[in-house]
This record gives sequence, C-alpha cells and structure tokens, in this order.
Amino acid sequence: MVHSIEALGVGAQVGAYLDDTYLEQVDTQVIAVGERDGKPWVAVEHCLFHPQGGGQPADRGWLEDTEIIPVRDRESGLVVAMASEGGSPENGSLAPLAEGQKVRARIDLRARTAHAALHTAGHLVEAVGRMQGWEMVASNHFPGQARIEFQAPRTDARPADPEGREEVTAALRAAVAAAVADDLPVFVRCLADGRRVVHLDSLHSAPCGGTHVRSLGDLAEVVLPTLKVKKGRIRVSYSATHVPYAAPDVSGTATHRSH
Repeated sequence: MVHSIEALGVGAQVGAYLDDTYLEQVDTQVIAVGERDGKPWVAVEHCLFHPQGGGQPADRGWLEDTEIIPVRDRESGLVVAMASEGGSPENGSLAPLAEGQKVRARIDLRARTAHAALHTAGHLVEAVGRMQGWEMVASNHFPGQARIEFQAPRTDARPADPEGREEVTAALRAAVAAAVADDLPVFVRCLADGRRVVHLDSLHSAPCGGTHVRSLGDLAEVVLPTLKVKKGRIRVSYSATHVPYAAPDVSGTATHRSH
C-alpha cells in the first residue's frame, strides 16, 4: 500500500512511515529543498519520518549523518527534514543537498515503536470508552501525557461519584486487557475519498495518520489509573509500551514478533 501526497511543483512524496511502522532505514533521493523561518529543509521521495501531529510526537531521525526533526511544510504539503537543534555540534546543520541526490534516511526505531504503542493504546482506550456510551472529545499520545478525554451522557452519573469512578475504571481495564489478550489485529484501509482509517479488528475504527503496532498483542504494560472528571469531561490517562523486539538485521530491516 502506498500513500502519496502531490507536492506543489515537485514530484510525489511517498509516506513510507505510513506503509511500515517498523521500517528503520531507506535509501531514497531528494525531491525538494527550501527554507522555513530562515533555516534550510530537505524533502525526500520516500519519507521515513513521522512529523508531529494527531497527538503523536515527531520521530527522531537522521538524514545521512545529520540528526533531523521532521515537520509538515504548509506551502508544499511535504514532510520536510530540518536539522535538529539538539543534534551534536559537528552535525548541527544539513549539508548542501540538491534535487535528485541520493541519500539515506533512518529513524530511532525504539522511539518509533514507543510512539506507535502509545498511539494504538489510545485507540483502544477510545474503543472501550465508547462501549460505556461516551464520546471522545480530545486525545494526547505523548509519553508521560497520554490520555483520552470523553463526554458522557448526562444520564451517566457514575463518573461524578468516587465509587462509580472506581467501578467504571475497573470495567475499562478489563476490556483493554481482554482485547490485548485476544491479540486483535491492527490494520489500515484507505477510503475512496483518500482518508486513512485504522482498525482494531472489528472492535474500533477511526481516521488516523499515526503509526501503529501490528496487533494488540504487541502492547505491554498497559496501565489505566482511576479516571478523573474535570470541567465536565472524563479524562482517562494511560501508559503503554511495546513488547521487546529483536535488533535490526544487517540490511537495516527490523525483525520482530510474528503473529
């Protein structure tokens, strides 16, 4: 499956980060160069880097030996790489690159899978919240901040009562644990209108541009503290990690648990 965006005046960019969450590096070519806020950026054909968005942090990545931060360029619509301010001094700026030049892109796969686990767990929390008759109104999948916020019908008085909060939190935990134990598959379908929809088997589906694990059995240490109610919203905080996976092989392709 290929997800492409047509840039203004340049060739198509392939969202490789959408095609394979576990792809660690790719050899590609520069399709555009430019500036943002006076700083140079580079866009490559096969974009391995997930930019910050949809409640998910940006990938940590490298273009050749330069550590970069990916951002979405509003003018072109491309995901572009800019030198990371936190990179080492000797690799603090992008080397001059030209359109058509061959380059190697790679990501921090451990950070990627950590983000994918949190994002997928967020969909799962949303799914079990909807089972309670709640509607999601906000989400955040950042490490240490992950939460889903819901609006409950006025007829549901449980979240307002401490005992009721404990009871419903226990129900959420049980539903999450059951879905993870069943190792439900996670897959993507693209609609005719171009929307990318992520499915947790038949349990849940939602339009999403984030990265995700291959099945819910890839989630580990999924923890839901007792829910909170703030300004009429139900806040379900959560944490999750990815199960251990093998180090990449010599080709740079990650190997991990098969299903």
